[in-house]
Amino acid sequence: MKASSFLVSGIRAALVASTLVCAHSAIASSATLDKIKATGAVTMGVRESSIPMSYTTGDSRFDGFHIEVCRMILNDIKDKLGMSTLRINYQPVTAQNRMPLVQNGTVDIECGTTTNNTARQRDVSFANTLYVEEVRIAVKANSGINSISQLAGKKVATTTGTTSVQLLRKHEKATGVNFDEVFGKDHSDSFLLLESGRADAFVMDGSILAGNIANSRNPKDYKIVGEVLSTEPIAIMVRKDDPQFKAAVNAAIAKIVANGSMPKLWDKWFLKPIPPKNSVVGLELSAATKNAWANLNDKPAEDYQKK
Repeated sequence: MKASSFLVSGIRAALVASTLVCAHSAIASSATLDKIKATGAVTMGVRESSIPMSYTTGDSRFDGFHIEVCRMILNDIKDKLGMSTLRINYQPVTAQNRMPLVQNGTVDIECGTTTNNTARQRDVSFANTLYVEEVRIAVKANSGINSISQLAGKKVATTTGTTSVQLLRKHEKATGVNFDEVFGKDHSDSFLLLESGRADAFVMDGSILAGNIANSRNPKDYKIVGEVLSTEPIAIMVRKDDPQFKAAVNAAIAKIVANGSMPKLWDKWFLKPIPPKNSVVGLELSAATKNAWANLNDKPAEDYQKK
């Protein structure tokens, strides 16, 4: 072999070695990835009643659209770290404590129903969006309520720590509409307020409303009505001070989208019977969510609002 060939081969080998070192360095510089590799475990933040996104199926088991996506992400990270197994510890979170638990390191990756907005981005980071939500109003089918204007003098339920009622108050068609707020500690509790008659309406993400209605004793007793209050990206939440971990999560998301898994996951969780009651949520795939898959990004909710 000529000297020039030896030189080229040496350069190629050096480039490969350099790439491997950089890749290792990127992994090593992530506190979250280091912890995962050292402990063989990761803590996933999950919700207990955000059907079908993230919820308990009983006996401390959790499942849902976002949880399955996160399992796929963590499996990809496991493989990249060269691990044979990875134990997932499920940590139930609420609307009130989800951000602090991510910030203090109790939760490594939060897979619930958290809106990505500019205020929250000051404290945490969000992975690229795979679900775009519409905030709506659920009422009893025989209530006679079909719009925001008919909520005057009514009791409106929402879940403590969420932004839904604030969105309702800010909506242009809610001007001059006075209503009383009642709060549930979680989404199932908020739905119970509607179910029991202690609230006339429940304002929340459309998927959560549809999931709780589908899982109720008599789904036909309820309907989702009124104007869309807001269009929001619901995203997986991670710590703000670990951009390498966010990059690893986003790389896994890109793979999931590229291999065609997202339409299958949607069909599984939104259009087919789901545990524990084999109920069907019946929420069709929206154009906004399709667009999020086609153009992966971590834009906040403010970028989704109509000008």
